Amino acid sequence: MADFPSKVSTETSVSQPHSSQPARMAGPITVQLDVSFIKSIPGILMVVEMLLGLIQWALIASVNYGWAPAFIWVMFVAVGLWITTTILYVMTLFSIQQRLTGLPWPILVMVYNGVATVLYFIAFVVNAAFVNGFLWAAYSHMAAAAAFGAFVTLAYGASTFFSFLSWREDGGSPPTTTVPT
Repeated sequence: MADFPSKVSTETSVSQPHSSQPARMAGPITVQLDVSFIKSIPGILMVVEMLLGLIQWALIASVNYGWAPAFIWVMFVAVGLWITTTILYVMTLFSIQQRLTGLPWPILVMVYNGVATVLYFIAFVVNAAFVNGFLWAAYSHMAAAAAFGAFVTLAYGASTFFSFLSWREDGGSPPTTTVPT
């Protein structure tokens, strides 16, 4: 213990680069647009999910649903999944998923679509169950919102199926390494 202070240095220094060259970035960040995704079935289904989901929550938002707190759940599901699907669509469109190699994207997308299907089905049932309590003007909006909820549920179900096929094509296993290369 007596020799401990002699082994420890409390001086600080700023590390200098080993060469006289200034430090440079590894390379420019490029954005790559995946045009084939736009024309693919999963890409088309995501656009359908976004459009129908937007119509659904716009119909619900146009009505005073404060007396039925269950519609807060329906709005939460509709808006939350619309935002998340939009972000996922943009990430896939610009090939951002390919840069994040440490994540098992095929299984993550499959799980997301499966959870979205279940959540939208529950929201559809809640929406359909409370339609009769509205007056005629609001009734038509809520009935249409329930129909769009059913269509979005079917679209997410189809996306789940196609993402399952994509996961199976990928080998159905998690990545062997989680370190980006």
